[in-house]
Amino acid sequence: MEQRTDDGLSPYRIFSRAEWAARREDTPMTLKSAEVASLKAFNDQLSMNEVEEIYLPLSRLLSFYVGAAQRLFRDMRRFLRTEDVKVPYVIGIGGSVAVGKTTTARVLQALLARWPNTPKVDLITTDGFLLPNAVLEREGLMEKKGFPESYDLPALLRFLTDVKAGRRPARAPVYSHHVYDVVPGESVEIDRPDILIVEGLNVLQAGRLPKDGKAIPFVSDFFDYSVYLDADEAVLERWYVERFLRLYETAFRDPNSYFHRYSKLDEKQATKTAISIWTQINLVNLRENILPTRQRASLILRKGENHRVDEVALRKL
Repeated sequence: MEQRTDDGLSPYRIFSRAEWAARREDTPMTLKSAEVASLKAFNDQLSMNEVEEIYLPLSRLLSFYVGAAQRLFRDMRRFLRTEDVKVPYVIGIGGSVAVGKTTTARVLQALLARWPNTPKVDLITTDGFLLPNAVLEREGLMEKKGFPESYDLPALLRFLTDVKAGRRPARAPVYSHHVYDVVPGESVEIDRPDILIVEGLNVLQAGRLPKDGKAIPFVSDFFDYSVYLDADEAVLERWYVERFLRLYETAFRDPNSYFHRYSKLDEKQATKTAISIWTQINLVNLRENILPTRQRASLILRKGENHRVDEVALRKL
């Protein structure tokens, strides 16, 4: 995971699990076991121990960053003699399909909302900004759903601009994994939270450099802090196939599910289909678009085969 230059230097400070857990210090555990269980996304693994050793230290670190940003905002308002409205501290969470982004985002939302200076923490996923299936089919992009070109980037940038400008409320579209499409006419309101967590596959990508010097904003430009979830390709494939087979046994049985056709396969065929989807779509997206953004993250959580975070890389100041 660690990228080193020729002189052996790295922009990251690397922590073992035990070393990172010690950074919790006296941070209290504010979640009960039932709450932790409810935060776990489909087919993810999450224990109280994981929250205590990985996410509590991270929430403590983020509280330092958010507090410093809040103090700087107040100082700048005095310096400029303005009455600017408070803007959210935006945290981006990126990584591969099946790596556990949703669970990480939910846990951080729950923990950060317990800190006294950040009582309102909102969470959105960039899935809502995927182009509707009708558009993807017309443009020949259904096999590249989740790739950068499959998103309504102008709409996502307008949303983040509204958030950072303190406009109220900002609205984000809603995505249904059951029907595998954006839900027409539905949206969630983001009304000046203290923290906004933005979770998605390609959120850490950088925009292309402008040849004429004019700004070309990209999603990551709006982040104050970013987290990348990392795991080996073989592990990610296994997690994806396991999740697919669980859905094959449950949600895919619903006739209204977009993937209902897969429920008619036997288990061997379903496994072969899952591996094919992973290899032809998700692995390509990981290698071409997602993994190259890993070193742009403020913090990297490296997961092992058992879903536990084994190593943490923290970008140096």
